[in-house]
Amino acid sequence: MIKKILNGESKNITSAAIIIAFASLLSRLLGVLRDRALAGKFGAGDVLDAYFAAFKIPDLVYNLLVLGALSAGFIPVFVQLYQGQKKEKEAWKLANDILNIMGLGLIFISGIFILFTPWLMPFIAPGFSGEKREMAIGLSRIMFLSPLLLGISNIFGGILQSFKRFFIYSLAPILYNLGIIIGVLFFVDSLGIYGLALGVVLGALLHMLSQIPASFSLGYRYFWSFDFRSWGIKRIMRMMVPRTLGLAVSQVNLVLMTVLASFLASGSLTIFNLANNLVAFPVGIFGVSFAIASFPTLSLLAEKETKGEFRKNFSNTFRQILFFIIPFTVLFIVLRAQIVRVVLGSGNFDWSDTIITANALAFFSLSLFAQALLPLLVRAFFAYHDSRTPFYIGLVSVAVNILLAWPLANSWGVAGLAMAFSISSIVNLVLLLALLKVKLGAVDGRNISISFAKFIIAAVPMGIFVEGIKFFIEPYFGTRTFVGIMIQGSLAGVVGLIVYGLICLWLNSPEMVVFYNSLKRKLFRQALPAISDISESEEV
Repeated sequence: MIKKILNGESKNITSAAIIIAFASLLSRLLGVLRDRALAGKFGAGDVLDAYFAAFKIPDLVYNLLVLGALSAGFIPVFVQLYQGQKKEKEAWKLANDILNIMGLGLIFISGIFILFTPWLMPFIAPGFSGEKREMAIGLSRIMFLSPLLLGISNIFGGILQSFKRFFIYSLAPILYNLGIIIGVLFFVDSLGIYGLALGVVLGALLHMLSQIPASFSLGYRYFWSFDFRSWGIKRIMRMMVPRTLGLAVSQVNLVLMTVLASFLASGSLTIFNLANNLVAFPVGIFGVSFAIASFPTLSLLAEKETKGEFRKNFSNTFRQILFFIIPFTVLFIVLRAQIVRVVLGSGNFDWSDTIITANALAFFSLSLFAQALLPLLVRAFFAYHDSRTPFYIGLVSVAVNILLAWPLANSWGVAGLAMAFSISSIVNLVLLLALLKVKLGAVDGRNISISFAKFIIAAVPMGIFVEGIKFFIEPYFGTRTFVGIMIQGSLAGVVGLIVYGLICLWLNSPEMVVFYNSLKRKLFRQALPAISDISESEEV
């Protein structure tokens, strides 16, 4: 029974997204506990500034070398070989080629970066000096073990995604966060600040180990293969170059934020990252989950050149993401102080830190819809083996961010950095959507507009209810205790979501119906067999 659950194939995008979203929810909750433990133990100051800065160079290596190859090319090419052309042996050979090439490449490059970290860190955080800079260098050197482990893990994760085995794939981030939490709670006490870096390495190791058994159960077998000249590797390399450049642009964006934050008040880099992590909660659960779930289907439809079905699946997924992300945008703006205080407000993280982080969270939240939809838009281009368009649009959005970041940071501090990031994310979304419309001929704009209008109609009274209930119950529970502010935020949020859902039902929103039916199938398939007989055509 357990094996069947772990290896079960998701039959449609919505059901797959629910699986990934549920696991992502668990992972993000662990991420919340991780950030709360970090904030409570160290506060918004030099230690966490060094910790977050130390992540940047290993993240740069991981994003450019691993995500550049896998997110752009591996899954579409593997699916094309295994399912499209029925060349199973070539598909497994491709997996081993990319595993060996990437593994050796990461060992070599990580070793080089470990040696040169002391010379690189001043470019990442030029505002750091003395002990703070040395701390960031030491942490970064240990963390360089994680790109290798995560790189191997993501190859096996790509195999699982190609076979639509999303359940076991989605467990890996949970284990990753668990490893970091172990580092915070146990390693730090005995090893000091460097226990945080070892927690990151432990999380990466658990991430990798969770993916391997399921891949072997699907037929993968390791053998030595290092063929740079194979069709699959050449295809991935061609797609990887512009994708890597696109990720490089994105990483430059984040490095720029780190550089600017290092010149602001102590703790600014920590606050920027903590607020961004909070926004990543709904983005990961809804935006990334649906994008990952839809990618194999979109890749197969692009391979078959069925633009009509491609548009239908893209539009349904686009609207489903909007359905979820709009109410969370309202909650994050209206309940920003409550969210920050409940999640991070402990130990050395005081009320002044809370207010500054809440302001940054509000500005990040303005682009929640864009941040949640971008993973889907980018994968829609990847499905057509087009990684150049997202790269060029990424350049434009980073240019917007660069032009706005410094003047806004001078005026509003770290909140100004969040505002610049939001504006650039919205520009990125608008331009990608316009160019996708050109590529497909249409993106089902009419249905998207109708659904979006319904969501806004439901979100406005939802926001009014949340704001009203928040102030109505404040005298009864107060905001001076953790329990009081949690009850205030939770009651207001739950009532707001109920209002949103009821209005969507009243407006006959198809996205609400699809979500409700898909949830019933996953949760009550055994108890309610009749529900399982509903035609798949009713779902995304």
